[in-house]
Amino acid sequence: MACLYFESPQLFSKHQSYDDSFDQQFEDSISAEFLTEPDASTSYLSNNVNIPKPPPLPTASYRKTNISKRVTSCNCVLYETSHAWDRLFTEGYHADVHVLIDDKGIILAHSNILGISSSVLRSMLERSKVKEGFRCIKIHGVPSEAARAFVRFLYSSCYDPEDMKRFVLHLLVLSHSFAVASLKRACISELERSLLTTDNVVDVLQLARKCDAPRLSLMCIRLIIKDFKTISASEGWKVMKHTNPSLEQELLESLVEADSKLQEKGKRIEERKVYVQLYEAMEALLHISRDGCRTIEPRDKILNDSQRTCNYPACKVLESLLRHFLGCKAQVPGGCQHCKRMRQLLELHSRMCAEPDLCKVPLCSRHFKDKMHPNKKEEAMWNTLVRKVMATKGTISSISAWRPLIA
Repeated sequence: MACLYFESPQLFSKHQSYDDSFDQQFEDSISAEFLTEPDASTSYLSNNVNIPKPPPLPTASYRKTNISKRVTSCNCVLYETSHAWDRLFTEGYHADVHVLIDDKGIILAHSNILGISSSVLRSMLERSKVKEGFRCIKIHGVPSEAARAFVRFLYSSCYDPEDMKRFVLHLLVLSHSFAVASLKRACISELERSLLTTDNVVDVLQLARKCDAPRLSLMCIRLIIKDFKTISASEGWKVMKHTNPSLEQELLESLVEADSKLQEKGKRIEERKVYVQLYEAMEALLHISRDGCRTIEPRDKILNDSQRTCNYPACKVLESLLRHFLGCKAQVPGGCQHCKRMRQLLELHSRMCAEPDLCKVPLCSRHFKDKMHPNKKEEAMWNTLVRKVMATKGTISSISAWRPLIA
């Protein structure tokens, strides 16, 4: 049996008794102080000796222990209370309402409990006629077990998990129709946690929209998009296709939109990888020209054995590409494909370099700076590429700064 528990005023009984005993001790000390004649030789400090010391502040463990004890005792009290309300519903003691259901059955109930639990039921009871000492109201359109579980919840705020599993959609409709907010929250919670499946998601989506449950509706749409192939072959989808074609069109549009967003995200990830590789290539090119790497030595110094190993991931490819560029003699207009790629990397470096006069990268200061593209379109493309790579540089620097703090 699942119940919705609330705070109980009995939780504070222990604290009330503690405060009473403390107040009694304090009053006794004050009365003893005023009734006893003070001695002239008694000092002010000796008078304060009789004042009791305040109790120590509770520690964290003390508070946790007391809270756990309170919750346990609260649950025990509420279980007895809910059990008593269940008995009142089951036995129908002094019932004055007949709830008529679809199988021509009758559920005994009490008008005071129904009216205080639901304003809709109160209005129905006020308009109902009295027959043989009973007011009669009707709950139609749901199985009798679901109607009984609904009325029982109005008494004890409890439900059988099996009933919730079988009639969760019926209980959701009843709770919304009769404005029982606590039962509606319980139904939505159970659906979100475990009862939402590929078989019932289409039905749940339609009910969630009619019952004003936006978060549940969003979860249904996400599940449909995630497993569209299975759900589109279900019986609920086929029925919805004929009864609510506008909803089918909306779901298909949502599927296309989600697929487009996924493709755009994939493109952004791939572009991001390219920008990261270009940034690493710029770092490796600067490293090779300034410090030397493996087989390429800088102009002003000789490599040590310790400098033969390199930690730059792009150095190996860039080193062979640079060596080919420096020695290529291919008779092709504009050079071979490897040379074109190397020239593009060198031009990108020259556009990003902040100190061209001191830079040791080949062709940085004397070639590309003087021969910028007169074509405005190409110039805009280069500027966009530089901006993207520089943004990647800032992101990588931020990640590097945060990594030691995370570790």
